Amino acid sequence: TCTLREKPGRGAVPQAAPGRYTPLFFMDEAVACAAGHRPCAECRRAVYNDFRAAWGRAFGAVASAAEMDRVLHAARLDPVTRQPRRHEAEARSLPAGCFILWNDTPHLLRAAEMRPYAVTGYGTPLPRPEGAVTVLTPAPLVAVMAAGWQPCLSAEADRPNWGKAPSP
Repeated sequence: TCTLREKPGRGAVPQAAPGRYTPLFFMDEAVACAAGHRPCAECRRAVYNDFRAAWGRAFGAVASAAEMDRVLHAARLDPVTRQPRRHEAEARSLPAGCFILWNDTPHLLRAAEMRPYAVTGYGTPLPRPEGAVTVLTPAPLVAVMAAGWQPCLSAEADRPNWGKAPSP
């Protein structure tokens, strides 16, 4: 995940070349993580360094950006169905910052609550669920969050009653 501003002194980045940058836009970094993306090593170096250190704590070895990308790609997409991978976990074991599927709606987990998510933004906070849940954030990113790295959230994620709860 990159910044929305070009890095000073850098020329245009070719967008169509394989293995190069792909412009993707997300509401915030938690949404980008749920889609299986990591912080950019170039335009967000300090955040990337924190992420990489947490990766090392989570997996016992620091990895290169290319190695992390290979792991993240394998974790986010089933090669047979081409559908996003999901996994099950106990809600109480999940760190703040990950997304779960609750009542067929994505929800952002916070420390003591969850926020329903729609393309219009986050809905009204709800109590965190208990028991097994379907996790949308790929497992390696959940592990990195559990190791101390937290995604940057939009300001709206902290507003008490911002947005509307998504319709069922």
